[in-house]
Amino acid sequence: MPLKFVLRPNEKVIINGAVIGAGDRPGSFFLYNTANFLRGREVLKEEQIDCIEKKLYFVIQLIYIFPEDAVLNLQRFASILAETREARPDCRDDLDEIERLVEARNHYRALKICRKMFKGGSEASPSAAEDAAGNPAVDPAP
Repeated sequence: MPLKFVLRPNEKVIINGAVIGAGDRPGSFFLYNTANFLRGREVLKEEQIDCIEKKLYFVIQLIYIFPEDAVLNLQRFASILAETREARPDCRDDLDEIERLVEARNHYRALKICRKMFKGGSEASPSAAEDAAGNPAVDPAP
């Protein structure tokens, strides 16, 4: 069963490293195979990093979007994860789960949990003005 997703007008999505944009109207798209993808509203830009949780999110995002650089980014991830554990001992369970998911190469789920840790709680998207929807193409389980 393919995954159907809708992009907002002028919204972009990264699918397996390629940036694809919608036109002036919302568009429906179907993915018929497994793919790594993030909608534009889920992408964190480096200049938006203002806390350790976003730093962790950013490095997981790099591992996910650019698998060819995974070795270097996984080293960065280990370092940033240790830093985050020190700064956020209250999030030990979430950080353990994020580590497990990254090791299992379930990066989208790890990103989703990491978003919950951002200041403001809930599941705020990388840019706080937009909401973050789930991504069943990569992660169909609830």
